[in-house]
Amino acid sequence: MKALLLENIHPLAVEILEGRGFEVELLTHSMSEDELVAALPGVSLLGIRSNTNVTARVLDAAPDLLAVGCFCIGTNQVDLPGAAERGVAVFNAPFSNTRSVVELVIGEIIVLARRLAEKTEKMHAGIWDKSAQGSHEIRGRTLGIVGYGNIGTQLSNLAEAMGLRVIFFDTADRLAHGNAQRMKTLDELLERADVVSLHVDGRPGNAGLFGAEQFAKMKPRSLFINAARGMVVDTESLREHILSGHIAGAAMDVFPIEPKAQGDPFESPLRGLDNVILTPHVGGSTQEAQEEIGYFVANKLAGFALEGRTELSVDLPTVSAPALQTGHRLGYLHDNVPGVLAAVNQLIAEAGANVVGQYLATTGELGYVVTDSTEAIPTEVVAALAANEHCRWVRTWDV
Repeated sequence: MKALLLENIHPLAVEILEGRGFEVELLTHSMSEDELVAALPGVSLLGIRSNTNVTARVLDAAPDLLAVGCFCIGTNQVDLPGAAERGVAVFNAPFSNTRSVVELVIGEIIVLARRLAEKTEKMHAGIWDKSAQGSHEIRGRTLGIVGYGNIGTQLSNLAEAMGLRVIFFDTADRLAHGNAQRMKTLDELLERADVVSLHVDGRPGNAGLFGAEQFAKMKPRSLFINAARGMVVDTESLREHILSGHIAGAAMDVFPIEPKAQGDPFESPLRGLDNVILTPHVGGSTQEAQEEIGYFVANKLAGFALEGRTELSVDLPTVSAPALQTGHRLGYLHDNVPGVLAAVNQLIAEAGANVVGQYLATTGELGYVVTDSTEAIPTEVVAALAANEHCRWVRTWDV
């Protein structure tokens, strides 16, 4: 089977997949929709990061595609309902780059509070500006975290250890870490925070979350950081509030429109502003994070393709089947309707196969069952399951 990895995914992913028997093509750039349509026939596994979009048209043009690996946190670049409809598993790395993003944000808080971006720019221009004006310690300041998931909670822990007071807002019910305080509304957080840091996901409802109204409600001379998703923030409004002096500084790692490849021109209304840090979507781009992501996602892709395992899939039912050491396995993805499991077991029993393990789960409209047996599942059983009106796909594996 062939794996196509885009956007300079860590070489460890190549090593893992080749070690499991895949033919791997590694490219440093992303692909457009037309390029993917042309490239995916014959490809079983596709690995991407944040700049490649897997649309319904792409999925329709990929009859051999088994799974998509997002070698990053987000999955909004993939048509998840479309992938699920076609039985294509999608995996991501929800934890692997958490520490890297948090360390970047902590560094940016310090750099912004001390106005180091402005100081270093003047030094490079030959200007000696030794002044404490506008420069502050972060100790005792209040950090407002919007989105208290994996990254938000770890940021909360590190920030509190450095002497920051932490408040947070999340629409989900999240347990507060340490002395962090939950705010009932976003407005309450904006009124109290000296630094606002965004850590929300890329769901459509978060588009335009932060605009002129939200910036106006922030404390005068507060700081703003976005290392979440570019589409969440209205950068024109941020520019206006920085130029007016209401926002004292900002750090942006993600943008509504980002270049597709290394060296492409970057445009933003935030370019050229004092005390604004602009980084090219590198929150999770450390050697440690990329290696861990490569290891994690590559193993998920191989585990699904070679053993039918769907642990941590974001679109298919999650079945935590053990690694297949010896014997035979049947995977059956089907419509979530009554009677399917009974029909599977009846066919297997009539064939005389000895079942030694069965693992199943349902998610929405889909059900997935993995059955391990000591004997190979007869081809007529596989054919009968495939002919069932509720079958999405049926596969077998043998060790």
